[in-house]
Amino acid sequence: MKRIAVRNLRLCTKDCLCLYVCPTGATDTEDSIIDASRCIGCGSCADACPSSAISMVVAEYPPQQRKDKDVCDAVLDAADCRSRLEAMAKKIAAETEEDGLRRLMKAIAMSSRLSSEDLLREGGYMLPQSSVSQDLIHSLIADPPEGFPTAEARELLRRIPCNDREGKKEESYRCSVCFSEFTLDDGEEAACPMCHAPKEKLERL
Repeated sequence: MKRIAVRNLRLCTKDCLCLYVCPTGATDTEDSIIDASRCIGCGSCADACPSSAISMVVAEYPPQQRKDKDVCDAVLDAADCRSRLEAMAKKIAAETEEDGLRRLMKAIAMSSRLSSEDLLREGGYMLPQSSVSQDLIHSLIADPPEGFPTAEARELLRRIPCNDREGKKEESYRCSVCFSEFTLDDGEEAACPMCHAPKEKLERL
């Protein structure tokens, strides 16, 4: 699986060791963003970086597991509830003069955000490959709430294709190596998209 280097600008301390070890010059850019088109995935820059600001990530992510629309809707409602709880806790923390209550509300706000992010990740909204999540983004672009990043949302939809394959016969499998569940089109080579386990390691559901 091809990997490319990405740089976390918040961690970068400008030691620039990556510039000396990169064989293609992909790390030497004016905007500090590693040039993916020149990166060969050798990992030399990540190994050399003293602040661990460079990580190696897969160039193409495997498709997400299919998500049932009812489940996605329930996840979105639950995440919205936690988002409102986070906002209330932040408001109380900002208005109270009691140190103990302020710290408690900050902790509740943080835990609400983390649980909301976990829910959205499980529902397939963090990397919107499904038609359910992409329909949500389209609706937000059509009627954006205040502060919604419309341009970024359009770019996200442009970069991430929908993985719903309507009209094709699919087979469902479970991998005995990494235990992920996934579907493959009829006739597609049977192999786990997550760990690449061969057909004999797959169980048909």
